[in-house]
Amino acid sequence: MKRTFDFTISLVAILILLPVYLFVALFIYTKLGRPIFFNQVRPGYKGQLFKIYKFRTMSNETDAEGLLLPDEQRIPHSLEWVRRLSLDEIPQFFNIVRGQMSFVGPRPLLVSYLNHYSKEQMTRHDVLPGLTGWAQIHGRNATTWQERLEQDQWYAAHQTFRLDLFILFKTVKIVLSSEGNSTEHQTGMGEFKGLDGGVPHDVVKR
Repeated sequence: MKRTFDFTISLVAILILLPVYLFVALFIYTKLGRPIFFNQVRPGYKGQLFKIYKFRTMSNETDAEGLLLPDEQRIPHSLEWVRRLSLDEIPQFFNIVRGQMSFVGPRPLLVSYLNHYSKEQMTRHDVLPGLTGWAQIHGRNATTWQERLEQDQWYAAHQTFRLDLFILFKTVKIVLSSEGNSTEHQTGMGEFKGLDGGVPHDVVKR
């Protein structure tokens, strides 16, 4: 049921939102130029790697030493509305159609994080990664890494179709109200380097 729902709704959404895709792509091109899309390899189900897609909303500005500026300083003010409405995430509907993601699940994080997870934290990969998830309706990035990973673990252990529908409903409410959807909440967690007591778990798969 979950896969049928994901495939059907994402395919319909792509068709309905085609004008939105075109408008956002053109707007980003006028503000940042090329590339319009940002893609990056992320770990999915059971640690399998796949390429995730987003609309690019950050510049490549660097400091005097040639290092990239912090994320929040590279988001042009003119593009904040794209992130606030989570429109930068809608290219991931194609990931959902391909079966690499689901509408609901733990967000796919960086590959480099895999080797910092404990065995318990790795259970977040027992389900497909999602466009939104239990952690995203409980503070998004305005939480600690421990809280976020515990929320992901809880979801992986309790996932049901009914729970997914509840999370989707709450996500729509949050996006429309812009609750917890500020630039700070989207970029403020910093890099995950493991938690005290965690046992590194080498599971990178290709």
